[in-house]
Amino acid sequence: MKRLVLVLAVVLLAVYAFSFKVGLSLSTLNNPFFVTLRDGAMAAAKELGITLLVVDAQDKPAKQLNDIEDLIQKKVDLIIINPTDSAAIVPAIEAANKAKIPVITVDRAAAGGQVVVHIASDNVAGGAMAAKFIAEQLKGKGKVVMLVGIPGTSAARDRGTGFKTELKKYPGIQLVAEQVANFNRAEGMRVMENILQAYPDIDAVFAQNDEMALGAIEAIRAAKKLGKIIVVGFDAIPDALEAVKKGEMAATVAQQPYLMGQLAVQKAYEYLKTKTIFIPVELELVKK
Repeated sequence: MKRLVLVLAVVLLAVYAFSFKVGLSLSTLNNPFFVTLRDGAMAAAKELGITLLVVDAQDKPAKQLNDIEDLIQKKVDLIIINPTDSAAIVPAIEAANKAKIPVITVDRAAAGGQVVVHIASDNVAGGAMAAKFIAEQLKGKGKVVMLVGIPGTSAARDRGTGFKTELKKYPGIQLVAEQVANFNRAEGMRVMENILQAYPDIDAVFAQNDEMALGAIEAIRAAKKLGKIIVVGFDAIPDALEAVKKGEMAATVAQQPYLMGQLAVQKAYEYLKTKTIFIPVELELVKK
C-alpha cells in the first residue's frame, strides 16, 4: 500500500512538474482572425495542461498595457502578446522583462523589449504574393489602390512593403492611392467610397486584411462596379472565403491563425522547459 501511494505521488509530481499559467493578450476579438488564433491557443493549452488567461485589448494600446500589467500581477509564467501597436507595446514587454516573465509575440512583432520567440507569417511575402496576382490579372497594366491597416503594426508595414516592392516590377501598373482603414470593415467601406470618388477608373484594390477588403466590396457594390474591380484581401477569414467563392473577391492571402495560436502555446511550453525557436507560418493564395 505504501508503495502504491509513493508511485501515485511520483506520477502526480510528474504531471504537475510542467503545469504552467500563461497569459494571452490579443489586439482584438472583434476580428474573426484573432478569434481563430485564440481558439488554436486554447486547444493547445488544454492538450498541454496549461492554464491560459486570455485578455482582449479591443484595439486599444492603453488597455493592452493595463491587461499585461494585470497578467504580471497574477504572476503568470509567460505572456503571449499580439500587439495592437508594435511601438506602443514596448513598455508592456519591458515591464514583463523586468518581472522576469518571458514574452512571445504572435502575428505582429514588437519594436523593442526582449522577446524569446516570434511566431508569424511572412507578411512581406504575402504582400508580394498579392501584388503579383493583381499584376497577372491586369496583364501588367492598370491602376491600383491599397487599403492600409493600423499604421503602427508590423503586419501593416510588412504587407505594404512586400506589395509595393513587387509592384515595382510592373511599370505599367500605377499605385494611385494608399489610405489607412485600420484593419476595420466599416472604415474599409468608408475609405473605399472616398477613393472611388477620387479615382473612379481604378482596376484593383489590395486590402491588407479581409475585413477592409469586405468593406471595400460593399462600397464597390454600391457604386455598381462589382466584378469590374479586382479585390484582394489578406487572412482568409470565413466571410472572405465565401466572397471568393461568390466571385466578389478575386483572392485572399491565407494565413493560418489556428496554427499560430497552437504554436504560440506549444512554444511557450517548450520555452518554459528551456527551448526557444522562431517559426514562420507558410502562406497560400486562395483563388477558388
